[in-house]
Amino acid sequence: MTIRVLLADDQALLRSAFRVLVDSEPDMEVVGEASDGAEAVRLAREHAPDIVLMDIRMPGTDGLAATRLISADPSLARVRVVILTTFEVDDYVVQALRAGASGFLGKGSEPVELLNAIRVAADGEALLSPAATKGLIARFLARGDDGDGPDPARSERLGTLTGREREVLVQVAGGHSNDEIAERLEVSPLTVKTHVNRAMAKLGARDRAQLVVIAYESGLVRPRMD
Repeated sequence: MTIRVLLADDQALLRSAFRVLVDSEPDMEVVGEASDGAEAVRLAREHAPDIVLMDIRMPGTDGLAATRLISADPSLARVRVVILTTFEVDDYVVQALRAGASGFLGKGSEPVELLNAIRVAADGEALLSPAATKGLIARFLARGDDGDGPDPARSERLGTLTGREREVLVQVAGGHSNDEIAERLEVSPLTVKTHVNRAMAKLGARDRAQLVVIAYESGLVRPRMD
């Protein structure tokens, strides 16, 4: 299967570099290029790519607003947004995760890291750049926009999960893979995958990254402060 990629960045030189890199892979192709967020949304609706590599800071409609629009469009439910940023961790990145992004990657990452990010996101996995500490991201997510703590609506939705699904969700929020969770809980990876998929369906999560957001914002998982 070929992974279809949409590039969204206001710098033409960067888009060209990304296109050459992506198109050099036998299992990937660039289906469009956008210079701002509004164009990214339009092209996403036109081409329905698997992955959108989205810059945050663009003129007009920025990457954050574009990510929110793409994530809110039912016809684009299968589209995954990977945020490309000059900064490894900041409020914009966390807002993008809340808006529906599947993760983020620094623009200074090595080509192999970018290609791996595309494949990871296409597989529905949560993507955080190697330089980003989970604890810092967790603190941002748990803090909330107004600093009032866990979201009651998120917490209430957790009541739809079984005990095992909640247990698996905690492990997902810890950044563990299905194989790692299976070993920890002494079950098969297929069983873990089933629990993850059921949790996503019940909580309305697009992918594992959104499960992480829900786990922290609901208060199910508390951030470590060290």
